[in-house]
This record gives sequence, structure tokens and C-alpha cells, in this order.
Amino acid sequence: MKLILKPLFEAPLTPDFIDVIKAKLKGKEVREGDILEIALLGKPLKFKVVYAEPKVLRITDLTVIELSEKEIFSIGLEFEKEIKDVIIGEDIIVVVFEDEVLILNHKGGKIFNQKFEKLKEVRLAKDIVLVVHDENKLTIIQP
Repeated sequence: MKLILKPLFEAPLTPDFIDVIKAKLKGKEVREGDILEIALLGKPLKFKVVYAEPKVLRITDLTVIELSEKEIFSIGLEFEKEIKDVIIGEDIIVVVFEDEVLILNHKGGKIFNQKFEKLKEVRLAKDIVLVVHDENKLTIIQP
């Protein structure tokens, strides 16, 4: 069980502050995206839940709590076909299936996809996708 919180205020926090947060939240149920308010010395401090595992979490002594300065982006994608390979480029993600190449941006948005007869190999060089297919053909894709 893990919880990552992003402080919504500007102030340095010491490492032992996590113990204070855990004590204040113990027994409460939180979800990813929630804004939590923790009163400290009579002043409310706000935190955003940027990650919770599981997605709905009841805080206990066993809960690991971390602080983060950044938001966390997470998306799950499910395909009807079996994924043969995934190649990560600087600005793109290439998903290779048995007979198809799908190019996504880093947020999971579709940029390009195409089916290929006898797909043999897919390589990536500086976000240029090279597809070897039909035994003697090379297709160059530059999204």
C-alpha cells in the first residue's frame, strides 16, 4: 500500500513530516486525485493525492507515504491483439503487433498505425520508425 502526495503549498518539509502526515491520515480513505487538508499548528495544509496503490486506499501503519513535487501521469492501454514488442523513442512509443505497427505519443494518443504483410522487424532511430516487411521492403515512418 503506497500513497504519493504533492504539497499544494510552498514550504520546505523535513523527512520526519511524513510521520506526522501518516498519523493525521490514519484510518481515513483516500483516492487518487483527492485533495487532502491536514491541520498543523492550526493551519490547514493541502496535498493532492497523485498516486494511490490501490486506487482507493485506507491509511494504516503499513501504508508507505512519499512526497513528490510532480504530478504523476498513468494510463493503462489494452489491445485486442498480442503485443510483440514496445520501442520507446524520445517523443513516441512504438507498439509492434504480429502484422501491425502503432505509434503513440507519450500520453497514449494515437499518431499512426499501419498493417504490414510479413512484418519482420521494427527499429527506431531518433523517432524515425523503420519497418522491414514483405521480405524485401523497407518502410520509413517519420511522425
